[in-house]
Amino acid sequence: MGRRRSLALGLMTVLAAAGCGGSDTNSVDVVEIVVAAASELRPAFDEIGNLFTDETRVSVTFVYGSSGQLREQIINGAPFDMYASANSKFVEEVLESGRGQRESRRTFGYGNLALWTNGTVELPSSLGELVESRYQRIVIANPDFAPNGQAARDVLENADIWNVLSDRLIFADNIGDAYRIVKSGNADIGFIALSLVINEKSDYLKIPNDLHRPLDQTLVVMSSDAKGAVAQTFADFVMGETGREVLARYGYSLPDESTLQ
Repeated sequence: MGRRRSLALGLMTVLAAAGCGGSDTNSVDVVEIVVAAASELRPAFDEIGNLFTDETRVSVTFVYGSSGQLREQIINGAPFDMYASANSKFVEEVLESGRGQRESRRTFGYGNLALWTNGTVELPSSLGELVESRYQRIVIANPDFAPNGQAARDVLENADIWNVLSDRLIFADNIGDAYRIVKSGNADIGFIALSLVINEKSDYLKIPNDLHRPLDQTLVVMSSDAKGAVAQTFADFVMGETGREVLARYGYSLPDESTLQ
């Protein structure tokens, strides 16, 4: 209760400094922020968002999609309050377009990639086994927009089987769609973010990180106004003790806390 009160009071101070809410303590009840986030962050961010709302009474609405598609929406004027990408490159492109607050840019975690089936097809013991006939439909997120798809392509190219499997690949719009395609049985196997399958009953094969580019989860606050001040409070919550504990449970590797300051 003490921490909840402390965070709520801290948020009221932020709102007052930003010229929002005045002295009425109920003013925080009407505050809402909208966060655009990579699909792989859905399980962790949904939980973190609920915890943040419990402590502050600020509603957090998430818009999930591929990092690249969300980047395009933001560059074209979409009114998000925070952007969390699975690739720091896309955040940099948003900043270069003139949107976002550069000083708020932080990498708060590193995603991991897994090879996963829904349990109806045996999981391979190595990447080379993917060329076997039992794997006719292999789903990855679209590499043109999704960092997890780019990472999957890296893995297949490093294993020298990208061209061999090209006729079997299914490109999903984002990693959340890739997960749903495998879950439904419409693909035999898929390269899925570990965060989406870590709590599944069926097994997965974690892909070594040295086989693909980093999945550096990076956020940026979009404005310096009152909504931006609240979004920064949420960003701090993600990078704080509670957020880090949730991210770790969903399989994210965490940067040293000193790099988040």
